[in-house]
Amino acid sequence: MKDEKNRFMTSAFSKESAHLELNDPRLFRDLLGQHDQHIKILQQALDVRIRVRGSSLEIEGDPLQLELASQIIRQLYGLLEKGYPVYPSDVDYAIRILSGDSKAKLQDIFLDTIYISAHKRTITPKSIAQKAYIDAIRRYDIVFGIGPAGTGKTYLAMAMAVAELMKNNFVRIILTRPAVEAGEKLGFLPGDLAEKVNPYLRPLYDALHDMVDFDRARKLVERGTIEVAPLAFMRGRTLNDSFVILDEAQNTTPEQMKMFLTRLGYGSKAVITGDATQIDLPAGKASGLKEAFRILKGVHGIRFVNFTEKDVARHHLVQEIITAYERDENQIASGDLSDKR
Repeated sequence: MKDEKNRFMTSAFSKESAHLELNDPRLFRDLLGQHDQHIKILQQALDVRIRVRGSSLEIEGDPLQLELASQIIRQLYGLLEKGYPVYPSDVDYAIRILSGDSKAKLQDIFLDTIYISAHKRTITPKSIAQKAYIDAIRRYDIVFGIGPAGTGKTYLAMAMAVAELMKNNFVRIILTRPAVEAGEKLGFLPGDLAEKVNPYLRPLYDALHDMVDFDRARKLVERGTIEVAPLAFMRGRTLNDSFVILDEAQNTTPEQMKMFLTRLGYGSKAVITGDATQIDLPAGKASGLKEAFRILKGVHGIRFVNFTEKDVARHHLVQEIITAYERDENQIASGDLSDKR
C-alpha cells in the first residue's frame, strides 16, 4: 500500500470522474507518450475524456470505463517503474487484455522476456493467450498454436527456439512448412527445387532474421544448426535434440501430420502452428491440423493453445478485418444473407 500511495498521491473516484496524480515527472511524460499519444489511444478506445493537469490526470466518462481506464493507467505506470518502455502498441495491448480480464496483471505478461532480438528489441508476450502459449512451450514437448494470422504463433515459437538454442538446450532448430499453398503446386512454378520452395519458406527466414543478424543466421544455416526446409524433407528422419517448428500446419494432410509428429526423437520439442480457417488443400481433402486436434486433444504431454482475433499483434484494423470476415462467414453458414450480395 505504501508503494501505491507513493505512486499515486491521489486516486479519487466519483460516479463520473476520477483523479490520478503521479509523482515522477519523467515517468509521467513517458506514460502520456509523444504528443500525448497514449492518452489519445485510451480516450478513443474507452470513450472517456482525459485531461492532463500538471502531473495529474482527470478522467471523465462512464463509471465502468473510468475504472478500466484508471486500472490501465496504473498498470502501465507500474511497467514504467520496472524499466519497461511503453509504446503505443503496448497501450493497445493493455486495453485488450484488461477489457477481457480485469484481474490480469500486465507485469506478469509484458515482463516475461523471451529473447532480445538482433535489433535489441525485447520480445515478450502481448496477450493472455500469448503468455499461455509461451508457458506451454516451456512445459510441454509438443505444443499446438491454433488461431488467425498475426497472433504471434510462429514468431513467438521462433523466439523461443532461438533463445533455447543460445542457451545450448538444443543442438539445432528445424523450421518447416508444407510447400503447397494458395492453390499453387510446385510443378507449375519455374526453377529448380530450391528456387521453387524458397517463396514458401520466406516467412520463416524473415522471422529468423528478425531474431538473429543476417551474417550469423547465414552461418547457422550453412552449418546446419538452423535448417529451413519443406515438410516433405522430414520423411524418414529422426529429429533428436532439436527444436522443431511446423508452420501453416492447416495445409498438411493427416498423413503428413502423422509423419511429422512421429519424427520427434529424444530431447526434442515440437511447436505446430496453423489457422484452421485458412485451409488451402484441395476440396474434400482433410486437414492434418484438424485431425490432430480431434485425435490428440486428450493425450497427456501435448498442449493445444487457441488464439482469437483479440490476440492479433498487427495494425489495429487487422483485428477488425478478421472479426468482420468471421461474422460474414457465420452469416453465410447460417443462411442469413440479409446484406444482399
